[in-house]
Amino acid sequence: MSHLQTLLAETPYLAYSYAYPHKSAYRPFARPLPLRQIWEPEDRTDLSLYLHLPFCEYRCGFCNLFTLSNPEDDLAAQYLQQLRIEARQVRDQLPDFHFSQLAIGGGTPTYLEPDELAQLFDILQRELNTSPAQFPCSLEASPATLTAEKVALIHDQGIDRLSLGIQSFDEQEALSIGRPQKRREIVEALELVRNVGIPTLNLDLIYGADGQTVDSFRDSLQQALAFQPEELYLYPLYVRPLTGLGRKPQQWDDHRLTLYRAGRDFLFERGYTQHSLRMFRRTDAIQPHDTQYCCQTDGMIGLGCGARSYTSRIHYSSEYAVGRSGVAAIIAHYLEQEPESFASAHYGVELDREEQQRRFLIMSLLQTTGLSRDFYSRTFGGDVLNHFPDLRELEEYGLARITADTIILTPAGLERSDTIGPWLYSEQVLQRMETFQCH
Repeated sequence: MSHLQTLLAETPYLAYSYAYPHKSAYRPFARPLPLRQIWEPEDRTDLSLYLHLPFCEYRCGFCNLFTLSNPEDDLAAQYLQQLRIEARQVRDQLPDFHFSQLAIGGGTPTYLEPDELAQLFDILQRELNTSPAQFPCSLEASPATLTAEKVALIHDQGIDRLSLGIQSFDEQEALSIGRPQKRREIVEALELVRNVGIPTLNLDLIYGADGQTVDSFRDSLQQALAFQPEELYLYPLYVRPLTGLGRKPQQWDDHRLTLYRAGRDFLFERGYTQHSLRMFRRTDAIQPHDTQYCCQTDGMIGLGCGARSYTSRIHYSSEYAVGRSGVAAIIAHYLEQEPESFASAHYGVELDREEQQRRFLIMSLLQTTGLSRDFYSRTFGGDVLNHFPDLRELEEYGLARITADTIILTPAGLERSDTIGPWLYSEQVLQRMETFQCH
């Protein structure tokens, strides 16, 4: 039995391959790597900029992101001061960057008070000569943290995409996954966003909660569609170590595949197209910007504790943790750093040629547009099937269609994205992830 056969016999939900390698494969560098040295050989004309705000009003039971719930009163203010210093240092090291898109995430950026949000945008303008109105800009939010003042500020800054974490319109379902929220808060937040006219509204929903049924999932989707979101992300529930749900001894009934299929078909019937296992976009929705950014080949500069940066060869960030004490310690260390420390990368991973190829393959294949064999060949100087001959197994099992031009997952393959992604991880990366000590 091949390795793929073995994996296909297990749950379809092995790991969410949103980035490769995962941060759990990062380690301290033997010596600090100067940013100028890292970025000197890179094309800096189409970079993505990411700002991380690691604060939330509470930590959801399923969350393994780098965030601290209910921080001390002045911690956010201290954080913004240090973020400004970091941004200034990065600008001085890389004065000739050009951004093609901006994302502000966390955590929950809208946890910040209005004056703090204004400071965040001031950092972009003063330190990076950048404004959200210049290119596609997405900001993450939660219903409980949105107010009319914050939404107006976000709109006035030119942010054209707001991503709202809903998870479920059913209060009991949300509570079962460690997210105490009221439906009234959700509706009020959505009305605020729609009334102000932000061009793209994305809603995140989760399937697989204890007690959730096909009917209740469809009901949440129906309530979401009442606000005509341009995008929806449907996330399978993962119960991970050190999260609230991961600490409970409860056994979970894994009916996620059934729920996924029901949700997918529901959205298809209502005019949405699928772009990945998780992402659905309304067919008639107009993209507010045309961007040439390509995550397979273009780099990203991440600012803030918990942000990831990557070039073609070096991925780096602050250290990673999930538990409160570990996250708090990493944030405290970030706040203590001297300005010159931000001129170098201290923690991350170096990708050799094969790892670069794997990343390109994974980031391409798990999209509905699939992998362009010509694009891969022009990037790496060889055919992807020669470099990764095991890909032909995907066609044997009906998981992909391979032509002279592309490799595209079938519907059966797409719903196995969280199996196919980990199947393509290298042994070296898997070993580093397995031996990572998460706190």
